[in-house]
Amino acid sequence: MQAALFGLIATASIGDAVGSEISSVKQSLDDAWWTGPIVTPGAGTLPQGHALIEPYLFDVVRYGRFNNEADRQSADRTHSYGSLTYMLYGLTDRFTIGAIPTFGYNDAGNGLDSSGVQFGDFTIQGQYRLSQFREGSRTPTSSIVIQQSFPTGKYDQLGNHPGDGFGAGAYTTMMGLYSQYYFWMPNGRILRTRFNLTYAFSGDADIEDVSVYGTGEGFRGEASPGDVFSVYSSLEYSITSNWVFAMDLIYQHDASTGLHGTQPDPITGSPQAVDEDFGTAWRLGVAPAIEYNWNSRVGLIVGARWFFAGRNTGATITPAIAINMVY
Repeated sequence: MQAALFGLIATASIGDAVGSEISSVKQSLDDAWWTGPIVTPGAGTLPQGHALIEPYLFDVVRYGRFNNEADRQSADRTHSYGSLTYMLYGLTDRFTIGAIPTFGYNDAGNGLDSSGVQFGDFTIQGQYRLSQFREGSRTPTSSIVIQQSFPTGKYDQLGNHPGDGFGAGAYTTMMGLYSQYYFWMPNGRILRTRFNLTYAFSGDADIEDVSVYGTGEGFRGEASPGDVFSVYSSLEYSITSNWVFAMDLIYQHDASTGLHGTQPDPITGSPQAVDEDFGTAWRLGVAPAIEYNWNSRVGLIVGARWFFAGRNTGATITPAIAINMVY
């Protein structure tokens, strides 16, 4: 929360400097156009009969471990190129349904790349709006969200192409509480804020042979993915009707994932028991971005997510671009 407060103060300062040259009149909500930040989804629902399409393209960049500066210079860099697309439809004014297909390709650096573009896990979503923001009111827009992910992506029996693994192999349910509010800065410009809490839990994944869980040929068993708790907060400052500065703040905590089964001994070939606990993990990140909105229905966002701190997790940088279209 200290980070969120710092971001609010910093953005307010930017708003004072930039907005003073634009307008001292209170900006209307109709004059503020938004695409939405990179990470934090919105609490609003679509009007009945309207649809939203928002395809994302991104590149998760990871670096190998290094012990000194010489190792840093030659560190193995890997890329996970991916796409996901929000396809949402307003079933009623309060209830929006949708689907989120994903695709990916791994460039493993010195390792084996994906054999081709792979289909990831497929997600469906329902979002019910509880309240609606009104200017002059303290009530934010808020909604409850439920997502269900299906194990459609490859995750085991990967053979000589471990980079083809883009699935978890388990059914995952996510429940979230989303909120959104608008502030008018001293210069009259609008600052839109979001604060979301989510909790995801998964069933077990049956595993054979090489998998995304690090198993090898001959493994037979199951993985138990840990629950994931996430906090997302975002700020969007309306510089002009077209241009918006956005910033996400992200915290995620992963419960320990377990791996249980048997793996053939490399020498004797006899089955050996495997009982691993990968431990809990947490990560903290930011995602600055710039939005350009042609009008209230079409906008583009370009930015990057950076996980810079954590435990039992590696640092990653993820450049991303998305276009938001409402019909």
